[in-house]
Amino acid sequence: LRTINRIRAIGSIEQAVRSGVITQGIMAACVRRQVQVVMAGTIRDDGPLPGVITDSVRAQAAMRAALPGVKLALLVASTLHAVATGNLLPATVPTVCVDVNPAVPTKLADRGSFQAVGLVMDAASFLRDLARELGA
Repeated sequence: LRTINRIRAIGSIEQAVRSGVITQGIMAACVRRQVQVVMAGTIRDDGPLPGVITDSVRAQAAMRAALPGVKLALLVASTLHAVATGNLLPATVPTVCVDVNPAVPTKLADRGSFQAVGLVMDAASFLRDLARELGA
């Protein structure tokens, strides 16, 4: 909650990156490279952070609008968001689902995302290894 409140005080994740409060990580990279990010909330969320869409119908519409042109979907450590995203993706989009819980990739596949590859591992370890392999 402290982090959420700090971002709220600054105004947004984008402003936190631009002011140097957030200096690394996925969100910092997305802001710097102007990558569109859709943050969808759930009923269980603390906060929410500024920019999170709390209305599920609006969030789904924003997710759907962001999908054209996507060439790879990387779904990390969120069962609800992984399944929701998988349900919106065309079958032609390669999808990788990373979660420590083996039920998550299975759930995704059971709901029709047959193109999804599941990696059962800790998300932090995966992201650290991915960053290293990409030369970050």
